Amino acid sequence: MRRRGQAGRGGRGRPARPGRRARYLFACTCVVGFLLPARTAQPALPATADLPAQPAPGVVSAAAQSRAAVRKGRLFPPTDLGLLESPDREQWQKPDLIMDALRIGEGDNVADMGAGGGWFTARLARRVWPTGLVYAQDIQPTMLEAIARMVQREGLNNVRTVLGTPTDPKLPPNLDVVLIVDAYHEMNEGPDVILTLLRNISRALKPQGRLGIVDFLPGGGGPGPSAEERIDPDAVIRTVESAGLKLQSREPVPPFQFLLVFGRASPAPRRAS
Repeated sequence: MRRRGQAGRGGRGRPARPGRRARYLFACTCVVGFLLPARTAQPALPATADLPAQPAPGVVSAAAQSRAAVRKGRLFPPTDLGLLESPDREQWQKPDLIMDALRIGEGDNVADMGAGGGWFTARLARRVWPTGLVYAQDIQPTMLEAIARMVQREGLNNVRTVLGTPTDPKLPPNLDVVLIVDAYHEMNEGPDVILTLLRNISRALKPQGRLGIVDFLPGGGGPGPSAEERIDPDAVIRTVESAGLKLQSREPVPPFQFLLVFGRASPAPRRAS
């Protein structure tokens, strides 16, 4: 005869009933589990080595300045880079006409300011190849990442990317040409900003170096920014010359654009002793 709750041979039989204390603990566990929501797994934090370097206190990094500018809506958004690769851009942008007017040739060292996704950078790189260099400059790191992918895809080994700031392009010295294509209206953030930027560009040029500014004619029509965002070429000339550069030529880029070519102003002749 088996006692109630005792297992028979082979472990079969009715299991023993849990005691009052065990039943109480089990009930408490169920209530707590019901009241407390399940915790979702949290993603692991990256290792310290993977985090970007932090600037010193009081110093604003170039990337931070870029993000602030994007939030203000001033810069061309990287998400719209596909708009800059339209199939008809070669026809209306006329890159060969622009490079010829600036006398860009093999062996020159040139900078593409506000390079965006690198559409013009690629054409400059082929023009100055094999001994010339192109510095693709932008203040948005995402744009430079796009250029790096383009350079690898196109096999262009004479392109260097440069992350600048709104007032300092961070360009190397002794450049033959600095070119700003369809980006001057984004850089013109008030007299202090644009004048400081232009003076820094001037310092990067060789004594006979040239600055080329290409942008859309005032008014509507064609590709490019809205009529309110377009710039008056005469206003550009006044601003650039006030930064110490001298207009050398003014060229049409029909049907939608203009090209202004500037050089460093000649130093005043020394007074004879």
